[in-house]
Amino acid sequence: MHATDSKVHPGAALPPTPATERTLARLIFASRWLQAPLYVGLIIAQGVYVVLFAKELWHLVMSLTHAADESRIILTVLALIDVVMISNLLIMVIVGGYETFVAKLGLESHSDRPDWLSHTKENTMKIKLSLALIGISSISLLKSFIDAANQSQETLMWQSIIHVIFLVSSIAIAFTVWLSNKATQVGHEKH
Repeated sequence: MHATDSKVHPGAALPPTPATERTLARLIFASRWLQAPLYVGLIIAQGVYVVLFAKELWHLVMSLTHAADESRIILTVLALIDVVMISNLLIMVIVGGYETFVAKLGLESHSDRPDWLSHTKENTMKIKLSLALIGISSISLLKSFIDAANQSQETLMWQSIIHVIFLVSSIAIAFTVWLSNKATQVGHEKH
């Protein structure tokens, strides 16, 4: 070892002090709160979906007063289901994401606490969200097939391709989570 190796060279950055490192760590950890306004925005989007649901439901009720054909009623009901499924997706992201990435909600003893929240982790959220997207895609595809006479072949083809991409992506996510869980399990067994 040379005598010059232990000296600080001019212009070189000094190593951070423990107090600086603690402050930086606290700042990084506190940055999770920047996500809170995003979740509030999703709550507002949830309100928009409630209004959309009410409008679709009103159209359904009004169609009963006219001579509505069955396919129109089915399409309206599927539109309602679509809104509910997207709303469910929003709830999963809002509640699960907040609890996973921002702060605990403190609902352990709440009687209305959803069961899925007790075992929600980042990997579980990925799988649940991908399954919700498949469900939404399935409803949209079903609506298009029921209304196929008013859809172009290109639209039907692209919706089908996108649906298959969602399926393949979900399988890939589930497989990746499975591999991750296996690696974690093997790591725990070694210790």
